[in-house]
Amino acid sequence: MSEPQQQSNQLWGIYYTDREYAGEMGDPMRTVVEAPTKQAAEEAAVRLGFDAPCAHPVHPEQIDEAQWLQARRLALRRKLAQKRSRSIGV
Repeated sequence: MSEPQQQSNQLWGIYYTDREYAGEMGDPMRTVVEAPTKQAAEEAAVRLGFDAPCAHPVHPEQIDEAQWLQARRLALRRKLAQKRSRSIGV
């Protein structure tokens, strides 16, 4: 018996499923996820909070084209948390 081949992850750009709306928005890449399949990439995007995602393979050079990256979101969250803590007075 042969062992099942383990799928390797690849980068997937997440786009809007609604092509008309995507065209109005300039068809932006919403984010990038790493997953073994298109379906797994779309499920990961839903877990991140994206509605109706559509995944397409992308190259590492294209990552900076994404409007939202988890690292950027985390940095913004830290920045906002620091600002809030400074404004609390006793």
